[in-house]
Amino acid sequence: MNEKAMVSDALVGINGELKMFGDMIPQTENKELKQCLKQIRNECEMSQEKLYQVAREKSYYVPAAKATKEEIEHVKNILTQPKMF
Repeated sequence: MNEKAMVSDALVGINGELKMFGDMIPQTENKELKQCLKQIRNECEMSQEKLYQVAREKSYYVPAAKATKEEIEHVKNILTQPKMF
């Protein structure tokens, strides 16, 4: 397995863990456990950011082009329209 594949796999794994923490934290009633999960999630986010920077530096990951002002406004309009339920 080459380095690019290993970095990609690690990012996928970390992103999965971050999603898992995002699901668990709001469902936890125990304040101590909730705080512990938040701390672990924060450490996981820092690891993800470091690995992301490595991937960017080595051109293993190229982010999508930035959205135009028109695209941003379009999404804002969609999200701020009153919901009809």
